[in-house]
Amino acid sequence: MFEVRDYPELSWSLSRHKTMLTCLRKYAYDYYISHNGWLSDADTLARQTYRLKKITNLEMHFGSVLHDLIYQIIQRVLQNKEIPSEERVVDEIRHHLNRGFIESTKKEHLWQHRPKHYTMLHEIYYSQTNTLPPGKIQKITDRLQTTVKNFFASTSFADVLNKKDMRFLESEKFRYMKVNGIKIFIVMDLVYQDLQNNRWIIVDWKTGKSSEEDRSQLALYALYLKQKYNISSLEDIIIRNEYLLDGKSVEHTLTEHDVMNVQRLYNISIEHMQSLLAEPEKNAPKSLESFPMQSNPKICSMCNYQELCFPASSDV
Repeated sequence: MFEVRDYPELSWSLSRHKTMLTCLRKYAYDYYISHNGWLSDADTLARQTYRLKKITNLEMHFGSVLHDLIYQIIQRVLQNKEIPSEERVVDEIRHHLNRGFIESTKKEHLWQHRPKHYTMLHEIYYSQTNTLPPGKIQKITDRLQTTVKNFFASTSFADVLNKKDMRFLESEKFRYMKVNGIKIFIVMDLVYQDLQNNRWIIVDWKTGKSSEEDRSQLALYALYLKQKYNISSLEDIIIRNEYLLDGKSVEHTLTEHDVMNVQRLYNISIEHMQSLLAEPEKNAPKSLESFPMQSNPKICSMCNYQELCFPASSDV
């Protein structure tokens, strides 16, 4: 049963850690000030912050739509249902992107009241125009055909089609493990066991470019899977990044050193998070002034909370 709490539960994820390092003010808005902002009787700031938190941008929206459709396609394969063609998938993504644009430009009043259920694009909200930057439109248009084609040609989708030799686990759901009573959240795109080679495979679909953080993310996944299924060796776990933008499939076998590094990362990070609390037992944060704003204009220009940090102007 859903319980209304004054403060959220303290948890850890790689995205939360990255937010804390990027901007402490955004961290406060994301994880504390917006809490309960979905309730009709929430205070004005909580509701405003929660609404702004739900803003997305064109690249993120595209990635989210593509991930959702990949998940649906894989479920259709596993349920022996008809698989849509590449052209149909491209059309479906285009439809979702167009709907997001229409909701951002013509249905802002609906988003204001139900921000979780409607799309608001950052490019529309803060430009105060009903147009998207031509360069971004071209960027997404170029990505659309390429990423769909590369998904259908990917190593991991070939494994899905060869499902008789694989055992699939539920994917795309929040999983967590507990460390000293704190939930550490992990979201994996696809997990399955290769029965012929007796190995576990974790797949992460990437719609953007590779980053230095990919390995930490993968080590966290491997640590979770090893503990959850009592896997004897990390060598039995293959982690695969499918970079849909350039069609590369990159496999990693992680070492104990990788796992130790990610354990050190979340332990230090959790300590930092706890230092930002006024009442640790309640997960009650210190005052908003204790969370300094970012001083980099480029980072601020991409942030959802511009109107809170710079109320006199929407432009940073």
